[in-house]
Amino acid sequence: MKAFRLALVRQKYRPDGGAERFVSRALEALENQNIELNVITREWQGDINPDWNVHLCNPWKFGRVSRERGFANAARQIWQKEKFDLVQSHERIPGCDLYRAGDGVHVRWLEERSRLLPQYKAKRLFTDRFHRYVMQAEKDMYAAPELKAVICNAEMVKKEIIERFSVPAEKIHVIYNSVNNQHFIPATAPLRAQLRQQYGVPANATCMIYVGSGFERKGLDAAIKAISGTSRHLLVVGKDKNEPRYRELAAASGCKDRVHFFGVQQNTLQFYQMADGLLLPTLYDPFPNVILEAMACGLPVITTPTCGGAEFIENGRNGFVCDALDINDLQQAIMALPSNVVDSRESLNSRETVMNNTPQHLSEQLLNLYKELLNR
Repeated sequence: MKAFRLALVRQKYRPDGGAERFVSRALEALENQNIELNVITREWQGDINPDWNVHLCNPWKFGRVSRERGFANAARQIWQKEKFDLVQSHERIPGCDLYRAGDGVHVRWLEERSRLLPQYKAKRLFTDRFHRYVMQAEKDMYAAPELKAVICNAEMVKKEIIERFSVPAEKIHVIYNSVNNQHFIPATAPLRAQLRQQYGVPANATCMIYVGSGFERKGLDAAIKAISGTSRHLLVVGKDKNEPRYRELAAASGCKDRVHFFGVQQNTLQFYQMADGLLLPTLYDPFPNVILEAMACGLPVITTPTCGGAEFIENGRNGFVCDALDINDLQQAIMALPSNVVDSRESLNSRETVMNNTPQHLSEQLLNLYKELLNR
C-alpha cells in the first residue's frame, strides 16, 4: 500500500515549546505507520530524524506581520507544489486541510491580557496592526473551503471556536496532548533530597514549580505575589527577556530567597521531582504540556479556568482551579496542598488522571482522523 504524504506546518521548532513538543511527539508516534512524514518550517532547532522530510522555508521578513504573512505564503506554495495528501497546519494559514488550534483563539488571549492593562492600553491591543492581522488570518482560515477539520487540545477551545467562528461542532475534534508516563515519574524521597541538595533548594521546604516561557502570559507575576503571602518556595523554570523585573518583584514582595530562577532546562524532569505542586496561574492557555508532565510526576496542579488543563483538575483531589488574578484564592490553594507531596493521596490522584494520555493513544486518534479525512 502506498504511503500517504502528511505535511505538518509549524513556523519555528523550539525544543522547549509546547506546540513543538506536540509536533515532535506526533511525528515519533506516527513514524512506524505507513506515512511519509513532512515538516514545513522556517527554523528547526531540534534533532531531525533522517526519515522525516524537513522543508525549510525562511522568506525575508521585516516586522511581525511580514514574518507571519511571508511564512504563510511560502508554506502554502510548498504544499501546493508538493501536492501532499493532507496538510496539518499549526499556524493560522488559510488553505490547510487540517488545523490544530494549539494556540487557542487569538481574541480570547487579547481579552484576558487586557485585564492587566489600563483601559487605554487595552483598547490599543485590538487595533494593533499585528493583532489585527492574526485575527483576520484566523477568521479567513476557519472560513476557507479547504478546511476539512480542526484539532483542539481542550473542550474550552472547541467551545470558543464554535462561538467565535460558527464552525460546526462535528468538524472539531478534541485530542488531548500526550505525555510519556514512563519518563515523567514521581520522585522517591531519597531522589528528591539528592536533587534539592544538588540545586541548592532547602530539603524540608514545600516547593511549587512554575514552568513556562513568556512570563506575562503564564502568570508568573501572580505566582510570585501568591507565594509571597505563604511560607512556600517557588522554582521557576523557563525564560523571558523581562526576567530581571520578576526578580525585582520577588525582592519587593519579600520572597527573594524563596523564588529560585533556573532558566530554560532541556531536562525538566528533575525539577518536577524536586517540587510538591505545579503553580501555573496562566491568563490564557489552551492546554500546556507542563500540566500533563507535572501530573505524571505526581504533582497536584493549581491553574485557571482560562486554561484548558483545568478540565483535568478536580478541586481538592488533584489540585485547584483559581482565577488568574485572585491572589488570595491562589494563596489558599497553595496552602491547601500537601506540605510534602511524596506518596500523598493528591500525588497518586494526579498521576492516575493522566495515565491514559499516552503517545500511543494520541497516535491512534490522529490516525483515525487522518483515515476519516482521506476516505471522504
